[in-house]
Amino acid sequence: MATNRKDGSLYTKIEGKIAHIEFGHPSSNSFPSVLLDRLERAINELSVNEEVSVIVLKSEGEKAFCAGASFDELLAIKNIEEGTVFFSGFAKVLNAMRKCSKLIIGRVQGKVVGGGVGLVAACDYSLATEAASIKLSELAIGIGPFVIEPAVSRKIGTTAFGELALDPTQWKNAYWAKEQGLYARVFENISELDKELELFTEKMANYNPASIKEIKKILWKGTEEWDDLLVERAAISGELVLSAFTKNALQKFKKN
Repeated sequence: MATNRKDGSLYTKIEGKIAHIEFGHPSSNSFPSVLLDRLERAINELSVNEEVSVIVLKSEGEKAFCAGASFDELLAIKNIEEGTVFFSGFAKVLNAMRKCSKLIIGRVQGKVVGGGVGLVAACDYSLATEAASIKLSELAIGIGPFVIEPAVSRKIGTTAFGELALDPTQWKNAYWAKEQGLYARVFENISELDKELELFTEKMANYNPASIKEIKKILWKGTEEWDDLLVERAAISGELVLSAFTKNALQKFKKN
């Protein structure tokens, strides 16, 4: 059951060394600033929780996994400072995922747009359903996937990132995303996805935590500059979102 809360919801449940972070928002599981802040805090807290070996990132409902940034909040941005702060919310979440000492497993049950693609890319391993098509729509609304680009390009390569970013109205299906490396496996439906997710995370939870921590470091080697880079990218988006082009495009998208 999807949440009806204006600012969305986020819950963390820990069972047998496995932590489940579940987020939700009435607008296709999109992210306002407050929800991004909560997600960052949840990841940071679990990173130092010795009772947790693996983290599952999931969203509410059976439809969209994540629609990216909140359009309402994007339209409300009045100056570059507010814009930078908003997009820095995504930057902080990506950096929290990167630095987290635990492996993060993405459960992707449905469509993924914009910033949501960045979240999936920042997971260490993702399982998806056939319904989990992806799209980077930012260019069509006058901005660009600048903050999430390092995470997406790291996962699928610059060429595939460009194919997504430069065709912002085109969906790529889940099998394309798997071929590029965004998803590890794709399943016919949510039931099959959850069965495999349970088996995979149970095995992962029984591995040596010290070994997992070292593998995580290897996986993210070469990303140390992201603390500064992602904030710089947030400032670019924060300025572009103020343009008349972007404001008009956002209004049109919201009406559709």
